[in-house]
Amino acid sequence: MNIDNKKVGTQIALLRASKGITQNELGERIGVTFQSVSKWERGETLPDVSVLPDLANVLETTIDNILLGGEHHVIFKGKIKVHDMIEGINCLKRMGELLGNHNIIYRYAIQGIDSGMNTEIEAAFSDDYIFEAFVGEAIIQNLKAGLYVDITDINRNFKHEHFRSLVCEYAKKYNVI
Repeated sequence: MNIDNKKVGTQIALLRASKGITQNELGERIGVTFQSVSKWERGETLPDVSVLPDLANVLETTIDNILLGGEHHVIFKGKIKVHDMIEGINCLKRMGELLGNHNIIYRYAIQGIDSGMNTEIEAAFSDDYIFEAFVGEAIIQNLKAGLYVDITDINRNFKHEHFRSLVCEYAKKYNVI
């Protein structure tokens, strides 16, 4: 990772200002002088590694966000396939068929998804547009976690242009195409 002092400094200044605190207040909170904070913000020096956790805490961010100057950086953890995401959603449907739609294990699995996503996933089992929305969401969550999907795989497997373009947009956002 290449650390750019100027970007780090700009990020610290932006975060500090967004919290409405002065350089002096920030310095006091993390145990350094306001002159140190000023040097960081001008890109002359970087914060010492020992103050980074406190700095991130006060600025309500992560150390990565500070050191990357606010830029999103993804370390690719692997590749996913659209077909696997489709199969994953189909497995939920199949679980209801195998266990029974009133089985407590199935009901709690569905209830958890519905509650966590503020939706009704069972509607996807009979409506291919809704189904594709869930497949798209599964892919987007994996992209956010650092996984890669091939753009041709997206184009080949999505029927609805809306979801195809949405997933491609996220893939571009997370620098995976």
